[in-house]
Amino acid sequence: MSRPYAMLRAGFPYLKTLGMRRITSFPVDVAIGPDDTFYVLSRAGTISKLPWEDEGDNWDEFLPKMGGRGTEDGKFIWPVAMLLDGDETLFISDEALHRITLLSNDGKFISKWGERGSGDGQLDRPSGIAFDSDGNLLVADTLNHRVQKFTRDGKFLARWGTHGASDGEFDMPWGIAVDAAGDVYVSDWRNDRIQKFSSGGEFLFSFGRSGSGDGELNRPAGVAVDADGDIYVADAGNDRVQLFDPEGRYVEKFIGDATLSNMARVYLMANPLPLRLRQMSNLEPQKRLRDPRSVRVDDRGRMFVPDYGSFRVQVYQKEAIPLTDDQIAPPPRSPILFTN
Repeated sequence: MSRPYAMLRAGFPYLKTLGMRRITSFPVDVAIGPDDTFYVLSRAGTISKLPWEDEGDNWDEFLPKMGGRGTEDGKFIWPVAMLLDGDETLFISDEALHRITLLSNDGKFISKWGERGSGDGQLDRPSGIAFDSDGNLLVADTLNHRVQKFTRDGKFLARWGTHGASDGEFDMPWGIAVDAAGDVYVSDWRNDRIQKFSSGGEFLFSFGRSGSGDGELNRPAGVAVDADGDIYVADAGNDRVQLFDPEGRYVEKFIGDATLSNMARVYLMANPLPLRLRQMSNLEPQKRLRDPRSVRVDDRGRMFVPDYGSFRVQVYQKEAIPLTDDQIAPPPRSPILFTN
């Protein structure tokens, strides 16, 4: 599917909240399955499986039932990122155990690979993971300051990047994403920027700089790219997600606008003390994002933000109309936006 020439950006409204404390505590990533089933990875090592409609009165049924903390097979210490493939196999990176673990969609252990080191195929605090256009796994090898490519069963294929701040260099790369053309986007955590590469690791361009203004970044974590080529960055240190166009131009930011999830409403209605405390609270801060660690988008234009500090996932809906070159004027030399 080719990208649109341009877009009429009609809006990007808040849609709903998934999860609550105990069920999605400290969420670091989300994977979107078929039939609107969602897998939410917790920093504590557990994985919750949630339906889009969590209308049931018994919220206990959604408590985490997969994973857990530990060094055994199928357990995690500091999980970071999670992917779901076409067979509904879960791939999870663990920066403390320096490995990738594969689980079935019901949490059964399949396999693991990875060992600590700096040689080809070895890992040191792996974080972001993404499938490339050939179905291989790209890994942000954070403390080795590089990206490595593996087959799905862990065979080393290639690597690129060294430590530094120049083009193509990294200082603790974190998030990683691949677009429809096969190009690779890497959030360069300590350099406060996003770098774009070809599928073979050739540097293409970068954007972002340190700060809190529009388009500036403070420890960018997860990164995602949608079918239109728009780039989403979990700007963790600034408690927000930022949206950039395919050329890296700042478009808008999301600071959080959450309401209670259905399961949280059921819980509060059954517990008088938390209900009273919420009734007495200033609710404005409760809506906002706190330390989002990743961002995911699906083919329906929905953006999922694991809201790490608030134990939930916030969901937004992209509203945009693709345009052809004969529907929109050419770019003016001195653009000024007028709105009615």
